[in-house]
Amino acid sequence: MIKKTVTIVIPVFNEGGAIEKHLPVIFENIKEIKEINIGVLLVDDGSTDNTVEKLKKLCERYNTLNFICLNRNFGKEAAIHAGLQQSHDDAVIVMDSDLQHPPQLIGKMIALWRQGIDVVEAYKVYRGKESYLSRLMAHRFYDLFGILSGMNIKNHSDFKLLDRKVVEAYCAMPEKKRFFRGIIHWLGFSSAQIPFEVPERQHGVTAWSRFKLFKFSFTALTSFSTAPLQIITFLGVLCFIISFIIGSLALYHKYMGSAVSGFTTVILLILIIGSLLMIALGVIGIYIAHIYDEVKRRPDYLIDWKRSHLNKP
Repeated sequence: MIKKTVTIVIPVFNEGGAIEKHLPVIFENIKEIKEINIGVLLVDDGSTDNTVEKLKKLCERYNTLNFICLNRNFGKEAAIHAGLQQSHDDAVIVMDSDLQHPPQLIGKMIALWRQGIDVVEAYKVYRGKESYLSRLMAHRFYDLFGILSGMNIKNHSDFKLLDRKVVEAYCAMPEKKRFFRGIIHWLGFSSAQIPFEVPERQHGVTAWSRFKLFKFSFTALTSFSTAPLQIITFLGVLCFIISFIIGSLALYHKYMGSAVSGFTTVILLILIIGSLLMIALGVIGIYIAHIYDEVKRRPDYLIDWKRSHLNKP
């Protein structure tokens, strides 16, 4: 009987100081799974440290390890997309390299997949050690995303197992602005969830600043819903109604001969409406930028095959 095959796709960026400590832990866990052939594919997202040199040494140690190098830093979403497109096995597991996605769950994910589940998702029941502000921002993002998109992905993570048909459906989507966990949920394949607690990171530091997280969140929201445009329309109508009421009252008082100075009111209205206009232009500009990026049809990543340790298909 031919064994099924699974690829573990791991995006990495400037992990030179930790990858030699983290990767052996992952291999230690997958070697216990005898009924499946498992390979590991790391996607270097344009690291500027010695990550690639460390990966070359690790490839000498593990014969089921491969890696590809992107030409520059394209972002985690592009790195995941590259890894999925270069994986040709029966299933693919996507996980982080910092062990905050526990490799101990890989066996459980494969077991559920072998029962016929197309998507096995690991979701966070405890977010680990993070600041109150970071936790609050994450919760508000998922609440807002659920309201705007109609999809509940609260506490979901990128730690997922995908059946081959899910990978093919994901890679067939032509869009460039991707939100991995949102798209997988949107595809609607059968799924199962495994809870996990995010352990504290033992080595290295995260490359995700608050600014990057905010930018990523805004991209995810605007790429999945047009609700912000509808909200702008609603606010515009609301401002018109308020302005109409205030204007009508001002004309009435003038006609009755009891007009009063409205300098403060006028200035306040100008500031409010001007601020709303600037916000509206900004949101519309983001959607136009998305359209501009899509119509250029540029690839969302490029692979440096000379530096990669992978046979080009």
